[in-house]
Amino acid sequence: MFFDWLKHFMPRGLYGRAALILIVPVVSIQLVVSVGFIQRHFNRITVQMTDAVVVELDYLTRQVNDAPDVAAARSAIEPFLEPLALQVTLPGQVPTGDQRLWRDLTGGVVTRSLRGGLSGVTGVVLDNDRRQVVLGLQTAHGPMLVRFDRERVSASNPHQLLVLMVLTGLLMTVIAYLFLRNQLRPIRRLARAAEAFGKGRNESYRLAGSTEVRAAGKAFLDMRARIERQMEQRTMMLSGVSHDLRTPLTRMRLELSLLEDPAAREALEKDVEDMERLVNEFLSFARSDALEGTPEPVDPVTVAHELAENAARAGLVVELGVLEEVGEMPMRPVPIRRALENLLANANRYGSMARLSVVTGRRDVRFVVEDDGPGIAPGDREQALKPFARLDAARNQDRGPGVGLGLAIADDIARGHGGRLRLGDSEALGGLKVELILAG
Repeated sequence: MFFDWLKHFMPRGLYGRAALILIVPVVSIQLVVSVGFIQRHFNRITVQMTDAVVVELDYLTRQVNDAPDVAAARSAIEPFLEPLALQVTLPGQVPTGDQRLWRDLTGGVVTRSLRGGLSGVTGVVLDNDRRQVVLGLQTAHGPMLVRFDRERVSASNPHQLLVLMVLTGLLMTVIAYLFLRNQLRPIRRLARAAEAFGKGRNESYRLAGSTEVRAAGKAFLDMRARIERQMEQRTMMLSGVSHDLRTPLTRMRLELSLLEDPAAREALEKDVEDMERLVNEFLSFARSDALEGTPEPVDPVTVAHELAENAARAGLVVELGVLEEVGEMPMRPVPIRRALENLLANANRYGSMARLSVVTGRRDVRFVVEDDGPGIAPGDREQALKPFARLDAARNQDRGPGVGLGLAIADDIARGHGGRLRLGDSEALGGLKVELILAG
């Protein structure tokens, strides 16, 4: 679109856009009224007042030109100077050009009117410090210097109305902003509640604001209640499924122990172990949506040290990389540990070692897990984050079959904390680099 470039200069926040909506019309109206009406009005008044002075000065000039000498000219105009509030020097040192300040809006009108109504004008100086007009005229008896007050050709304080209009506009803008802020506050509270719910926190929210905002808030509360109810029902169902599935698997393991053929027993026990592992991964993936527990302040570096120690006890090869001190941040420690344990297990499964680091971004904290395995091709990384995705061609299969849920579980947990999971290449180890990004 033609105006797409303008979007880069527009404010992105709700308060900024609201202020723009208020200020632009007010400024536009003031400019139109100032230029189109007020300035023209004062210009017409200035022309009328200057024309009256021009008549007086034209009469004095004719009196001077008709006199036989300078003394007679002075005597002829002397009676008129005090009544007309004029100061005349004949002959005098007159200006030879026009002078006025750039901010003198009516000065140009005064100069044009004096030059247009009088003949022999040598220069017009508008002395704003003394509030005087200094005019030079060429007469039959030499140059004549004329001084008179500026108030005779310009309205006194002509811009008081402009100043009053600007101040009134500012006052009305402030009042409108205060009223608008009361309308924007419920929208911001709704946005904060929705953002907190997206990060797994249940922030209190009550309906407020206009009818439309209340309708949106009620729809959000209903949606949040339905999601929480579905998550609770899913968790309860999974608890029952977990119990029902583990019981027959335990019976099968006991019955297999009674088999006399060691080769057959070993093969069947391996199948039972695979089934139990698959059931555990399915349940872990299903629980990742529930995000057990409430957010609490946790130090990511402490979590990294604990995971490294637990991994060593479990026989995994995990070393700690860069650990930046970020302080405590709100998170659910149990799901975060589960996600990182999955990533570390995957790294040891497809490689010979894993490296765990904690780094900070612009507004986030990242747990980085790297391995020395074959990695994942860039074109397959989006597919790898989907549930039950198995990239057998890209990953080593020597360590047993996978279900394709490890990355999906970690991605769901990261999104439940307002973050995401990002896959890349490890420059240090040459394998896969997985970044679990948590919003700060």
